[in-house]
Amino acid sequence: MSEENARQVAADVARRGYGKLVALLASRTRDVAAAEDALSEALVSALAEWPTSGIPNAPEAWLLTVARRRLIDASRRRRTRVAAKDHLELMADELEAAAGNTSPIPDERLALMFACAHPAIAPSVRAPLILQTILGFDAAAVGSAFLVSPATMAQRLVRAKKKIKDAGIPLEVPDRPNLAARLDAVLEAIYAAFAEGWSDPLGIEAHRRDLAEEAIFLGRLVVSLLPDEAESLGLLSLMLYAQARRGARRDAGGEFVPLEEQDPRDWDEELIAEAEALLRRANELPGSGRYQLEAAVQSAHVVRRRTGSADWAAIEAIYGVLTEITGSPVVIINHAVAVARSRGAAAGIAELDTLADDARMRDYQPYWAARADLLSRVGAVDEADRAYEQAIGLETDAAVRRFLQRRRAELSRQRQ
Repeated sequence: MSEENARQVAADVARRGYGKLVALLASRTRDVAAAEDALSEALVSALAEWPTSGIPNAPEAWLLTVARRRLIDASRRRRTRVAAKDHLELMADELEAAAGNTSPIPDERLALMFACAHPAIAPSVRAPLILQTILGFDAAAVGSAFLVSPATMAQRLVRAKKKIKDAGIPLEVPDRPNLAARLDAVLEAIYAAFAEGWSDPLGIEAHRRDLAEEAIFLGRLVVSLLPDEAESLGLLSLMLYAQARRGARRDAGGEFVPLEEQDPRDWDEELIAEAEALLRRANELPGSGRYQLEAAVQSAHVVRRRTGSADWAAIEAIYGVLTEITGSPVVIINHAVAVARSRGAAAGIAELDTLADDARMRDYQPYWAARADLLSRVGAVDEADRAYEQAIGLETDAAVRRFLQRRRAELSRQRQ
């Protein structure tokens, strides 16, 4: 096998099994950073050996064995009482594996997710830590998801992993009284992972290809654990609504199709039906949170299948409540778009103007794209052109960039 093929297989295995392997490796020592280092070394070994020896029949198990041996070597070098205990437990695992135990590698991800959401971990880093340890996001990707610089995020993540080790935080799913308190961070991380994967609708970017499906799998896992938590149901419903429209976001030529121009017949009816059922279950439970409300927004969009038009008044009202709950600039932008649809573009621009002094918006593409669209609708051609220029410069998706360039070109023709 060529080095390129071996690298691709190793990358695929790492992408699919990263969180499962890190969680299993760290379950003994609670040292997440050491588990990540050991797995990285195992991947380097795979790239060196697989091109000549061939891909093993069970590549995940091969990586686990090599990584575990790296941890054993590290614990032997430390020669402390704690390390000796770790060493013996890791050796026991190694002997069990060598004895011919071919059972599937246990999936410890949910335990690690809830460990990362432990109250001893700073709230601002719980969800980012889950993204890195479970799904292998680097600090830059995690920082981008939470509008924080990569350097700042990297420092926070290092401190959080040290906290897990030093405080002896157990890698286990906590008992039910302590479970719900950690749920917000777990759901936030799952949704961030879904959003990252969903932003690659054609599945052409290797690091994003399986993230949406993986996030939905994790969402189902949480719902099975907490079937009476409205927010767990709400998040799974929200992801399924969005996934139902994923294929409709590109036309036959691969060009971007905005939501309002999509043909509802291209949406996945089965996923929508499941999403609707989950949302109904969530609505029967007390209280309502962010994900339940965002799922309700998607349900209001789905109305277009029957009526030909989304329920923009309902969407505006729901985003208004979400704005009060979260104060999130992302929600405010969506609320502004909904206001424009129900009460006119000028009203939407006034809503967007509340974010004008927010430094985070300087490099936030959705803000400039929404601003460009609404300014063009009220005839503010020069301002709209500048906003389109900013949005195009910030957009990383080539298809969306071409879409914005076409809209800007239409605007230029209005000047003539």
